[in-house]
Amino acid sequence: MTEVTASMVKELREKSGAGMLDCKKALAENNGDIDAAMDFLRKKGLASAAKKSSRAAAEGLVSVAANGNTGVIIELNAETDFVARNDQFQTFLSQLTDAALSTKTGDVEALKKLQVAGKAAEEGLTELIANIGENMTLRRSQLLSVSNGVVATYVHNALQPNRGKIGVLVALESTGDADKLGALGRQLAMHIAAARPEALTVEELNPETVARERAVHADKATQSGKPADIVEKMVEGSMRKYYEQVVLMNQTYIIDGENKISAVIEKAAKDIGAPVKLAQYVRFELGEGVEKAADDFASEVAKMANG
Repeated sequence: MTEVTASMVKELREKSGAGMLDCKKALAENNGDIDAAMDFLRKKGLASAAKKSSRAAAEGLVSVAANGNTGVIIELNAETDFVARNDQFQTFLSQLTDAALSTKTGDVEALKKLQVAGKAAEEGLTELIANIGENMTLRRSQLLSVSNGVVATYVHNALQPNRGKIGVLVALESTGDADKLGALGRQLAMHIAAARPEALTVEELNPETVARERAVHADKATQSGKPADIVEKMVEGSMRKYYEQVVLMNQTYIIDGENKISAVIEKAAKDIGAPVKLAQYVRFELGEGVEKAADDFASEVAKMANG
């Protein structure tokens, strides 16, 4: 058998665009023959899958799952919404989410190595790209866990149970009634999905963002021409309103439209039978922060039409 050298792997990788391990395997399977290895990769769909990797993927699904005091959230992207409705795509994401929850894995790189349907998730995703014909990206994930309490989930406008465009996890610490705690967690998750808080508490806000906000309000207040002590009060009042908009514990509860989230939790604790702490939350909105190339799909269709 011909020895597969690093230079051979490099050459095949440059010709095919496939991953290094896939190239090495292809060469090993074909006795070092570059052309035969290239055909091997093409038959597997791996060469074409690699070429799609530069295309923007901002559609797809956000998936959540929880079991008791642990929950996981994953965003799997594709180029078009059509793929989000594809059975293969949904099945892969469901299996990956289940594997992440059972192994308590929240890191993306670790997720890629998890076994899904008998193979590494990264390998399964590559095959999925080849079969469906669109670029896909395992973009982000996070695991939440508490020692005592529950992790609640919510998906807004779910395409399937626990999968949709916006997903939320809420981790509540308490030794009280688990069912009531879970119900509270789901309601808080619904609020978070709609209200889009930027931080759990004022202290967790980005200091630079807070400083810029304060500077804007200070400038506006100074232009009023009022005395310095009045200006300072005006600034503090404006900052309180800002915090009520972006800080979860300071927001007004959307469900009742009256109480602050902090007061809602305090009141619920009496019914739950023990103090309740909102330890952490995660909100993923599909494609947020991804630069969408709106004409990617259209241009691909045009290329196909033109042969």
